[in-house]
Amino acid sequence: MKSSIEYIANFKTSLDPYNGITILSEDLPKDILEFEQNLKDLIQNVKDNKNLIWIYIDIKKSDFIPIATKFGFTFHSCNSDYILLVKVLKQNAIVPNLANHTLGVGAVVINSRNEILLIKEIIRNEYYKLPGGHIDDAEMISQALSREVFEETGVVVDFERIKSIGHFYPHQFHKSNLYILCTATPKSYAIDIQDSHEIIDAKWVDVNEYINDEDVLDYAKAIVIAAIKSKGFSRANQ
Repeated sequence: MKSSIEYIANFKTSLDPYNGITILSEDLPKDILEFEQNLKDLIQNVKDNKNLIWIYIDIKKSDFIPIATKFGFTFHSCNSDYILLVKVLKQNAIVPNLANHTLGVGAVVINSRNEILLIKEIIRNEYYKLPGGHIDDAEMISQALSREVFEETGVVVDFERIKSIGHFYPHQFHKSNLYILCTATPKSYAIDIQDSHEIIDAKWVDVNEYINDEDVLDYAKAIVIAAIKSKGFSRANQ
């Protein structure tokens, strides 16, 4: 079987599914002049038989970025310590997007007394809302659900089912947001807020009282009612 690793113009490259080659930051030369000459040679060598060139540049090598953009590379995506640049070599080449949305999870947690778990944020404190928050990188929905509920309320829960997905735009960072509403089973009841920098209060409220409260947003009522009535999607056995 042919390896996807190939050394071209002193770069270690790997082939991707889009007939592009990828260069990792750790495989870049230390010298910026060497990087510039090698990059020029690389483009010349692959321009006729490859569609894309991807280069990861670590923040410690950020002075390499202007060299890459001079050769026609554009910004694709980034994290706190790197940027990914891409050069399109062929017209109509497919350039896959990274995430074009943020992911959030919300939890409908109802105890044996038919009470729903609610929180009030410090910043947006006009009303009580369902606990939840952003799903972190490489985090499963079920993990994010349990983590967020515990951080915001101190209540330990087990993921149960996905009940609905909301799609909102515009949202943070000029992206859309997917809000995944889930139900969870409480394993404890005592309120003990861990994230006191964001959460000002948390409490159990009778479900019917919450649904009939005029101060509760219609959307919030609708998703709670849907969570109670719909079967939803459970986690498949591994």
